[in-house]
Amino acid sequence: MRYDVTLQRCGLSAVFDLKGAADALRNWAGDMLPPLPDHPNTRTGGGGVELYHIGRKHWLARAPLAQEEVLEAQLKPDACPAEISIVRVSDTLSFFRITGPDASQVMAIACPLDLHETVFGADAVTYSELFGLKALVLRCEGGFECAVEQSFGDMVEDYLTLSCRQKPV
Repeated sequence: MRYDVTLQRCGLSAVFDLKGAADALRNWAGDMLPPLPDHPNTRTGGGGVELYHIGRKHWLARAPLAQEEVLEAQLKPDACPAEISIVRVSDTLSFFRITGPDASQVMAIACPLDLHETVFGADAVTYSELFGLKALVLRCEGGFECAVEQSFGDMVEDYLTLSCRQKPV
């Protein structure tokens, strides 16, 4: 018996690493980005861009790859003031989507986090581990998304595929 899930390796996304004080980033980015999340390990979204608060003074902006050049032109990473850092990291992450009724069970195999919806809500996002590798983990409609360093993408895809195959009886 297999887990009732759909596993998808997503294409590249436009991803920008943002560091600095929230006020400095707001002043620089203006309305180019959705509002910065107020709480760590949460996200906001708007205009096709999601903003993840992943650490102290640290965010990731993610959008469809088609928006990458527009976002880069708006965020001007090469011209930003010294108190903030904006770096395009689009090609550094491989994203996966695990959806379906058994998505939580597959993620329990892959990730040590308690991903129950009462603990890891709809707007939750954090770095954790996926099969022992540093991974970004977030909820999506019907399941979870996770991202690992691009060089581990094929390996993680194999691990996820194997994890989805055999459901204990």
